[in-house]
Amino acid sequence: MAKRRRETVHIGVLYSLTGPYGLVGREMLNGLTLAVEQVNASAEFDFQFTPLVFDPGGELEVYQEHCELLIRDKAVRHIVGCYTSASRKQVLPLVERYDRLLWHSARYEGFENSDNVIYVGAAPNQHIVPLARYMIETLGTSVYCVGANYLWTWETNRVLQEIVSAAGGTIIAKRLVALGDPEISHVVSEIIERKPPIIFNTLVGEASYRFHRELYRAQSHGAHRDAPRPPILSCSLCEPELRLIGPRASVGHITSSVYFASIDTPENRTFVRRYREMFGSSNLPSVDAEASYLCGILLARAIRRAGSTDVQAVRAAVYKDELNAPQGPVKIDPENNHCYLTPRLARSRTGFTFDILDTAPSAVKPDPYLTWLDLDDLTRNARGGARPGSPLRLVK
Repeated sequence: MAKRRRETVHIGVLYSLTGPYGLVGREMLNGLTLAVEQVNASAEFDFQFTPLVFDPGGELEVYQEHCELLIRDKAVRHIVGCYTSASRKQVLPLVERYDRLLWHSARYEGFENSDNVIYVGAAPNQHIVPLARYMIETLGTSVYCVGANYLWTWETNRVLQEIVSAAGGTIIAKRLVALGDPEISHVVSEIIERKPPIIFNTLVGEASYRFHRELYRAQSHGAHRDAPRPPILSCSLCEPELRLIGPRASVGHITSSVYFASIDTPENRTFVRRYREMFGSSNLPSVDAEASYLCGILLARAIRRAGSTDVQAVRAAVYKDELNAPQGPVKIDPENNHCYLTPRLARSRTGFTFDILDTAPSAVKPDPYLTWLDLDDLTRNARGGARPGSPLRLVK
């Protein structure tokens, strides 16, 4: 008996596979590709995905051009993509004007809410706030900030400054470099001279990798060889980037994220195995790959539930779904189109992996505008002294 022909659903894909943050874009495409393969191989779906992949190369105006082409010429209703907030802001007016749905996989700075975006990446209360809490409770409240000169850095630095100031601490400096500019030696020289106790890094792509390498090199020579090395904190450092930084310079950094490849659950072990089978046994999925994978799976399940690719029907359907993902339980909050996710903190270690230090006890409701952030509660332990080994606590 002949198999019933399955309908083809075209989905737009907007990830920069080349340019200054091409590694992350390729990771995101990998995760989505894994989801597409899973959907297309499953008899649970009476349709199959065909991705239409466009590479803006990190050029902001090209994001807008490609998005309009996908909407007007290719007639897609659903687009998975955008890593930087600058790129998301480029396409947001288009998806709203034409009533399309952008499935945004990157964790971001928050302070946005659109009916035409499903925010699958972490909101600020799920990654920035836990990192700040960890910092003030265990490391201190005097921090040097370095990052790319765009929205992600501006907003995360602002949130960090509010928390640090409430704890009686100080932002020693905020040093910015142009997005896509890898020149970082002047910042490294200043850090060596000023010796800040903590560094918060929001650099993107090659600039971040070079920063880690050059700072490690500078700390390893001459009079600085025996000096204490300040911890480098981040909300974006992930497994594939550790490999690009190098075996020595990549060790010992603190990252706040909702996913690490070292999560020890059956669901994640299966995900890691499938990822390595498809993309090479030496490769590990990153938070970016897992998030784009979730975009594809959530979209497919919503289309199946809705029986249509119609944006309103799919959006209503995804609100009713809950997925036991590699990172843990995930569902969309209908109040703000963001995901319930589980915050984690980890330290990078030898072998380009992370040792998970702490995990929130359950998935946390997204708070993109930090409406429920209680600075007095958040900083109380910093003023009174942290309890060694205390668990990760989150403002609910």
